Amino acid sequence: MLPFKVWVDADALPRILRDVIIRASDRYQIEITFVANQNVGITPSIRINSIQVLSGADSADQEIVDRMKAHDIVITQDIPLAAQVIEKGGIAIHPRGEIYTSANVKARLHLRDFMDTLRGAGVQTGGPPPISERDKREFSSSLDQMIQKQKRKTSV
Repeated sequence: MLPFKVWVDADALPRILRDVIIRASDRYQIEITFVANQNVGITPSIRINSIQVLSGADSADQEIVDRMKAHDIVITQDIPLAAQVIEKGGIAIHPRGEIYTSANVKARLHLRDFMDTLRGAGVQTGGPPPISERDKREFSSSLDQMIQKQKRKTSV
């Protein structure tokens, strides 16, 4: 097994990406842990784990931050969680394939706060479109790239 893990913020993970993540676990022999405040329906195996946390705002996020280590990869749509992951030396990947960095996560936090303000004022901002096949391919490519990068980094 590799010296780093992949953590999945599974509360809002599109189902279409579960198979991509599980195949990556098989391909790279890497441990994957799905964390959610409900049962995510993942069959545990030698490399696949599932943690169910108590219901509550950001319970899964806090569990991931508490357990992850530098070099771990976290899959999340949650921008504040991505910021914490980066702060701890991890890699954060959005389910659409975007790699969060210390530079772009700050801009995303500001945009998120702005959109929250609009919604609080009654403006209908709509939600993101469903994950497309292109998004799935981009996510798969980003995940592969980050696993390869972390493999090189941690095997030195």
